Amino acid sequence: MAKRQRASDDFDSPWKDAPQAYLPSFLLLFFADIHADINWTRGYESLDKEFQQLLRKAKIGKRLADKLFKVWLKDGSERWLLIHIEIQGDYEKEFPERMFEYHVAIRRMYNHKAVGLAVLCDDNATWRPSRYEYDQWGCGLAFVYRVAKVLDYLSQIEEMEASNNPLAAVVAASLHAMQTRNDPLSRKQRKLRLLKVLLQRDWTNAEIRELFRLIDWIMSLPDDLDLEFQDEIMAFEKESALEYITSFERAGIRKGIEKGIKTGMLEFVALELKEKFGAAGRRLLPKASELPADDLRKFMKLLKRAETLDEVREYLK
Repeated sequence: MAKRQRASDDFDSPWKDAPQAYLPSFLLLFFADIHADINWTRGYESLDKEFQQLLRKAKIGKRLADKLFKVWLKDGSERWLLIHIEIQGDYEKEFPERMFEYHVAIRRMYNHKAVGLAVLCDDNATWRPSRYEYDQWGCGLAFVYRVAKVLDYLSQIEEMEASNNPLAAVVAASLHAMQTRNDPLSRKQRKLRLLKVLLQRDWTNAEIRELFRLIDWIMSLPDDLDLEFQDEIMAFEKESALEYITSFERAGIRKGIEKGIKTGMLEFVALELKEKFGAAGRRLLPKASELPADDLRKFMKLLKRAETLDEVREYLK
C-alpha cells in the first residue's frame, strides 16, 4: 500500500468555479440581502474576460479567484458585482488595498461602479479585512466592501450538510478540509458521509457531478485513501441504486481535474515569473511545467517569496 501523506488542499480552483456555477446560490448563502434585490428572471452575465483584460491593462496582475458579474435589480437598473475569494492560508496584508485598486480600475476603464464582495476561506478567525483607508493632514479616503467568512459557518456545519443550497455543501467541504488537514483518514470518512448525503438529494446527475468535482478538489486525499473512497462510494451506489456516475467516468473526471489543477497552477507560475523577473523568468516555465503537481504547489509558494532569480533556478535544478 502506498505511504499515506498529508492531504494537499487546493482551494483556489474550486472556489474560483463556485460563483461561476452557482451565483444565485452563492449570493443567497453569503449575501442574502443582495440576492433578494436581484431580478434573477433576467439571468446574469459573467464579465470575466473583460475583467482579466482590465487587470492586465491596469498592471494589477491576474487573480484566478476574482470574478466580475453583471446583474439587474428588480427596479431594472444594472449592477456590477466584483467577487473576490481569498484562499485558505493566504493572509495578505495588502488585500484591502488590492480590493480598492480593483474598484478604481473598473471605475477608470469602464466608468462603472462595482460592488465589492469578499469571501475569506482561511482559518484565521481574527482576520476580517473589510475596508481600505488612509488619512494624512485631514485628507484621505475610506473604501468599504462586504466580507463573508467561511469559518463563521463552523457551528452550522450540520445545517450546511443538510441544506438544499449547493454552495452550502461546498462550505461544509471547506470546513471539513480545515478540520482534517492533518488527519486524512478522518477526511475520507467525512467526505464519504457528505457525498452520500448529496447522492440522496433530489438533484440532477449534472448538478451532483459538478458538486462532486468541487468537493473532490477541496477534500483531496492521498492516493491510497482516494482509491478506498472511490470503492466505498461505488459500493454505496450499488446498494442504494443511486448510481450517478460510472467508475469509468469518475476516472476520466479525475484525470481532467488533475490536468485542470496543474494548468491553473502553471498559469499562475507563468504570470509570476514574468511579472517578477521578466523574460529571463519566463524562460524557466518549461522547467517548472515538468514538476509533479505536489512539487509545483511548493514551487508556487517559493515563487511568491523569492526575491532573486537565482533562488528560483536553484529550486528547479
